[in-house]
Amino acid sequence: MMQRNGGGVGAGGQPWVLRRVRLTWLSFMLFFILVFFPLIAHYYLTTIDEAGGPDKRIFGPRPGGELCEAKHVQDLCRIRESVSEELLQLEAKRQELNGEIVRLNLRIEACKRSIDSAKQDLLQLKNVISQTEHSYKELMAQNQPKLSLPVRLLPDKDDPGLPPPKSAHICRLRSCFDYARCPLTSGFPVYVYDTASYPWGESLDPLVRQAFATSVKSSIYVTDNPSIACLYVVLVGELQESPSSPLPTPSALEKQLKALPYWRSDGHNHLLVHLSRKSMTQNFLYNVSTGRAAVAQSTFFEQQYREGFDLVVSPLVHALSEPNFLEVPPQVPVKRKYLFTFQGERVESLRSSLQEGPPQSFEEEMEGDPPADYDDRIIGTLKAVQDSHLDQVLVEFTCKSPQPSLPTEWALCGEREERLEVLKASTFALVISPGDGQLMASAGNGMRLFEALEVGAIPVVLGDHARLPYHQLVHWSEAAIMVPKPRITELHFLLRSLSDNDLLAMRRQGRFLWETYFSTSENVLGTILASVRTRIQVPPAPIHEEPAQEIPHKAGKMAGTDANLADNGDLDLGPVETEPPYASPRFLRNFTYTASDTYQTWNRAPGPFHLFPHTPLDPVLPSEAKFLGSGTGFRPIGSGTGGSGKEFQAALGGNVPREQFTVVMLTYEREEVLMNSLERLNGLPYLNKVVVVWNSPKPPSDDLLWPDIGLPIVVVRTEKNSLNNRFLPWDVVETEAILSIDDDAHLRHDEIMFGFRVWREARDRIVGFPGRFHAWDVNHHSWLYNSNYSCELSMVLTGAAFFHKYYAYLYSYVMPQAIRDMVDEYINCEDIAMNFLVSHITRKPPIKVTSRWTFRCPGCPQALSHDDSHFHERHKCINFFVKVYGYMPLLYTQFRVDSVLFKTRLPHDKTKCFKFI
Repeated sequence: MMQRNGGGVGAGGQPWVLRRVRLTWLSFMLFFILVFFPLIAHYYLTTIDEAGGPDKRIFGPRPGGELCEAKHVQDLCRIRESVSEELLQLEAKRQELNGEIVRLNLRIEACKRSIDSAKQDLLQLKNVISQTEHSYKELMAQNQPKLSLPVRLLPDKDDPGLPPPKSAHICRLRSCFDYARCPLTSGFPVYVYDTASYPWGESLDPLVRQAFATSVKSSIYVTDNPSIACLYVVLVGELQESPSSPLPTPSALEKQLKALPYWRSDGHNHLLVHLSRKSMTQNFLYNVSTGRAAVAQSTFFEQQYREGFDLVVSPLVHALSEPNFLEVPPQVPVKRKYLFTFQGERVESLRSSLQEGPPQSFEEEMEGDPPADYDDRIIGTLKAVQDSHLDQVLVEFTCKSPQPSLPTEWALCGEREERLEVLKASTFALVISPGDGQLMASAGNGMRLFEALEVGAIPVVLGDHARLPYHQLVHWSEAAIMVPKPRITELHFLLRSLSDNDLLAMRRQGRFLWETYFSTSENVLGTILASVRTRIQVPPAPIHEEPAQEIPHKAGKMAGTDANLADNGDLDLGPVETEPPYASPRFLRNFTYTASDTYQTWNRAPGPFHLFPHTPLDPVLPSEAKFLGSGTGFRPIGSGTGGSGKEFQAALGGNVPREQFTVVMLTYEREEVLMNSLERLNGLPYLNKVVVVWNSPKPPSDDLLWPDIGLPIVVVRTEKNSLNNRFLPWDVVETEAILSIDDDAHLRHDEIMFGFRVWREARDRIVGFPGRFHAWDVNHHSWLYNSNYSCELSMVLTGAAFFHKYYAYLYSYVMPQAIRDMVDEYINCEDIAMNFLVSHITRKPPIKVTSRWTFRCPGCPQALSHDDSHFHERHKCINFFVKVYGYMPLLYTQFRVDSVLFKTRLPHDKTKCFKFI
């Protein structure tokens, strides 16, 4: 058993030895292959190259550049040579740039030294300027003492008043009016007594009382604080007598007046207003002692009227109703059916020389004693003219139903509608003053004058003793003909000698007086207050500006980054404006009526041109030019920086040293178009700001990014969608010049600047690009709107036009409301309305610049004007506006302004002027 185990061990160990021998042999073979086999192969290959000769070597090195002869290596060789050349060139450039850097460093050092020197010079100049300003202020302080506002004297209830005048009949402003209560800076506060607070209030005519209350609410001067009031207004008529409320006796009325809370024993600074609605009105103040209170009424006797203190006012015809412009006849043709008309009857006749004996000559009557009865002579002369049939006239001295009138006054005939029909066919309307010279003003004559002006019949007042409404303040000679009664025989010759131009001018002025001062109760009360304010020299309150409710918005990318929207034009028409936005200087009332920097003094304070000639009263437009700058006139010749030799690009033109304009852009739910239009304004010289009138009830999108053009963009919220919002006098508009532009209008910068240049030369005109004209339709006897290309134009569309901010006030507050209502009804015609207004005021046509006829941007969405109904509505608008104004105010012109530099390139040193063609 022991042997079997030992044999197993020996037998088991033999395979292990064999395995060890095999591993040793395998390792030796691998070492031989890896070491000796490469050496043998190298030796063998070397032997082959040496045996074949140098020309037949395969693996050995070759002499010279023979290696490049191989096709697969040639490309690498060429690349190596090219890279070597480029490296040599780059090295040369590097050395050149190093030299340039050295030179630039030297220049930088020189510039730094120059900047330091310039800073020192600038600092010295600033010191000089500061010293000069300080010296100027010292000189001004020496020559102009400091003045403070006058101390305001408030009324005292127990104030005894001024020393009484010798007689109430000689009361004048200097003796019966307390100027201390009305300082120049007071603003003219007016306190109006409540009609229900005094005893005779229940006897007032209900229509008069209601119309008066409505007018008081709309007045800007009325205050509820009697302690600061300058004037106290009391409505004393018109009274209606009834069994329950009889009219007060003169003594009772006098006591009631003295019992007023602020009468203060003598009634100074009080105004008693008596508004008449009838041809015969009570003059119950004739025997009433009014003390120092002024009286404003339609009827006055000579003993009662205090010249320069009392007021002759017009009757209140339209108490609560507005004038119907559709019923007012047009002002043309100038000549109507009748040369003159008169219908009336005397209630109480005087001595009739025509019935008692043969008529005497005027010389005999003038020499006679007592004075001649000229009314009888007037009757005979007018009848003789009518019977001669030289001209068609209508005179009637008897009435079927005469209206009640005062003694010796000519009563009105028939109803108001019947009288108006006759006056509509009359060129002249006779107004014969009362035969009694003591009756200097009457409600009947005031009614005749009102009706004549209303329908465009030129009043002819017979009698030099008559006092027309507001005769001391209104130049009646421009709207009526005043003829003394002794010249009745020459009346026919006088009326026929007037030219059509004079007649049309008088008719137009009469229409203005009627619309402004007499037509409504608001106008009547406003005129009364304006008359008192003008007499005591208190300036009017500033006109109302439309407060802008801004819509917040956020600016996005910088404008000017989109090259497709850049359209500045290829011509530089002026220096680039580098100054920040600045407003036009405001004309704050300083009680001066002329400007030292003008050689032309305008007739009217509110603007650079008179609204209407010789109309000092202004109840409708209560401001006289707070909003106009001092640069609205012309500068003296030679006072500017231009002149002979001044290059065109270096001078802006015009007669104001420095000025900017405001862009007013109307938009409605076209955000993309609006953003593109705003971005086009980037870099526009002389632009003050952009006012975007957001006419949509929907606010802008929250994610809308507005372009940053480097100037303020004010987005204004409107109360309703109306095209009239385009012309609202927004308070954010601080410049006189307004560029009204549509959101889809496409104008280049050079075009806008050229239009601004031209407007500065004609500040009272509309200056724009797209021209239009009106035409008369012979077949339909109406006016048409025409947009065809023509050499003649009468309108410039305000979708791209400059105009003065003054017209924004007139359009929004003075122009008849019927026109603005028409614009809202059709959502159209606001541009036509503005052209009508400006032409009506200035009697001048607009100015068209450049030859462009359209200005819409290509690719923009369609506008309202592409609709066929657009032109039909504009036809209707023109005809309606003509009815409102009473005539066609638009004027034709073939004048167009263009620059020789606009299309022609000239050398810089030759651009010294531009021409008008």
